[in-house]
Amino acid sequence: MIIDIVKVFLPSVTAFAIGIAITPFITHHLYKYKLWKKQSVQKTIDGREATISASLHNDEVKKTPRMGGLVVWWSVAFTALIFWLVSYITKTEIFTNLDFLSRNQTWLPLATLILGGIVGFVDDFLGTQGGAGKGGYIGGGLSLKKRLLIVGLMGLFCACWFYFKLDINTIGLPIIGDFYLGLFFIPLFIIVVIGIYSGGVIDGIDGLSGGILGSIFAAYAGIAFYQNQIDLAAFCAVVVGAILAFLWFNIPPARFFMSETGTMGLTITLAVVAFMTDSLGGGYGVIVLPIIALPLIITSLSSLIQVTSKRLRNGKKVFMVAPIHHHFQAIGWPAYKVTMRFWIIGVICALLGMTLALIG
Repeated sequence: MIIDIVKVFLPSVTAFAIGIAITPFITHHLYKYKLWKKQSVQKTIDGREATISASLHNDEVKKTPRMGGLVVWWSVAFTALIFWLVSYITKTEIFTNLDFLSRNQTWLPLATLILGGIVGFVDDFLGTQGGAGKGGYIGGGLSLKKRLLIVGLMGLFCACWFYFKLDINTIGLPIIGDFYLGLFFIPLFIIVVIGIYSGGVIDGIDGLSGGILGSIFAAYAGIAFYQNQIDLAAFCAVVVGAILAFLWFNIPPARFFMSETGTMGLTITLAVVAFMTDSLGGGYGVIVLPIIALPLIITSLSSLIQVTSKRLRNGKKVFMVAPIHHHFQAIGWPAYKVTMRFWIIGVICALLGMTLALIG
């Protein structure tokens, strides 16, 4: 038990330390090459003029670099590499026990985090090379359709890995137990991946995304630990440590934003972790995901509701502006109040979802 606890917390602290250490290097290059959007949001996702959104993003914000998500997945990757190398070189029992890289628990989520981070980096880089992209909404970079296609393909690959490689075709439901889905497991997996990815739009206020995603991965670290998936618990804890390092520099005034470089890899990995803590681990990781990740889901739904309302009700809006965190800003809440109240909600949702998963 003691070694398991150390295996979870020591790599997490290491990831935090690495994140703090590498941030000056990353920040220097982000500012040196002026890797920020050159133009504020001009249009909403449905092509209308984004007058309120534009007013919430002033010149100072425009010159805050994107790609802060590099801190997160670089920290996770370096931490995993360090513990693996030390274990491989020394071949001592204590360091072997601390190595959390394992084919059956952490290879897939680590791969999705890094691959998603790379794709997100490309998107962010393209978005910093000129003005707003087609439609004005995405600010350059890959179009929304292309990003959804890439995320869907990554989800398909992961779904096939679960279904064909790991022989997983069920999800866990309280009382019922394993609920058989057969081939329907694959489309469900893809839908969950895309749905959680869409919640990445929460990265819109200093400190908001880091606090929410940190609490979510902490909850899944607890679930995985309870289910004796110690390597996966350690991986989730490492992600939390890396996010906290990012958050150290992202709290107001933010030195950089997470952007797609961070949110794409983290949201896809979150979906993978949810399925790994489900029937594969003898738990209910998927059914509690809407609770643990409720802030992401609400954020995504608010945008969907806004677009649907304007299309079906002749331009009438439900919110002053979407996503919902910007709505609260528009009605007069200071950004720090929105962020901290979202943090509180995120922690409560994480605790509730983790509790239900443990007693389910």
